[in-house]
Amino acid sequence: MHAVRKRILEILKETGGATVAELAEQLEMAPVSVRHHLDILQGDNLICVDRLERKGNVGRPQQVYALTDDANEYFPDNFAGLAGHLVRQMKQVLPEAEVQAAFRSMARTIAQEVDVDLDELEPEERLDCVTEFLNARGYLARWEHWEEAGQEGYKLHKHNCPYAGVSDEHSELCAMDKALVDILLGQPSERTQTMAGNERCCTYLVRLDASGSLIASDAAPAEAVDVMPQLILANDIAVA
Repeated sequence: MHAVRKRILEILKETGGATVAELAEQLEMAPVSVRHHLDILQGDNLICVDRLERKGNVGRPQQVYALTDDANEYFPDNFAGLAGHLVRQMKQVLPEAEVQAAFRSMARTIAQEVDVDLDELEPEERLDCVTEFLNARGYLARWEHWEEAGQEGYKLHKHNCPYAGVSDEHSELCAMDKALVDILLGQPSERTQTMAGNERCCTYLVRLDASGSLIASDAAPAEAVDVMPQLILANDIAVA
């Protein structure tokens, strides 16, 4: 991004909003030049006109520019680092079986955010809803029909990993994603490739039976129970 436009975003982040005149003063630029950069940022949906403000009792109201939600992506965060520390801490204080149970519980909690009854949908309608749900959470997902050796089904592809940089070290996150996909699809899937394995995406395969219903691709996963409160309580007692 151009240095001036980056600085404009920083100023708006710091101030909560600014007029052209205020930006021009801070940038030490002519207002016409500032407007040029604002037009580009507005076209990229990074800023918007938040309100009109009048300075004093005379003169025309001035537009106050502010950041949009999309602009947040241009500011650093430490979510990946925090997630890595949390997973590492869990693995240090909990037995492996309880760590796995905790991540299955998280997968079920995430799946409960779906606002439609997936079991009432036909397979392709369900896949549409699952894909939309995953994309809203940054997975860049899509599905396609699959047919091979007389068998039919669907492949669900996820082209982005929201846990990139953390899942390489902690396979539990990949297992949680697999559990989430299985819960959303209503059947255990077969994971045929992963980004952790240097593939371009994670792919999950589910097959159709003769009636056109989804069938399980492997053994059903263990039921995920809400174990997090019990685990936290148990370890609080242990270190007391």
